Amino acid sequence: MKLEKTYEIVTHLASSNAVVLFSISGCCMCTVAKRLLFSLGVGPTIVELDHHVAGREIQAVLFQLSSNGQHQTVPAIFVGGKFLGGIETLMACHINGTLVPLLKDAGALWL
Repeated sequence: MKLEKTYEIVTHLASSNAVVLFSISGCCMCTVAKRLLFSLGVGPTIVELDHHVAGREIQAVLFQLSSNGQHQTVPAIFVGGKFLGGIETLMACHINGTLVPLLKDAGALWL
């Protein structure tokens, strides 16, 4: 599959769901991200890349999106159609209090 087509798949998933989490089953940081979102009352769309037919191609797209030098491509979190980042960004937003407002703006929380 061409990267352009894969990029379209990623952007379509991200724009048609409030929260999308790209994960690999068995990844401990992915589990942390899922648990945090679930604990806040968010039901993210979860894409397990090791079970997805285009998993490797999606990982390549996620690597390009995470241009901050992050070597780990998962978890990759999209909120409100925009790439939020990985576990470090998710946790930083949670700690500094910006995560819940982001989730509310995206329609992932109604509190």
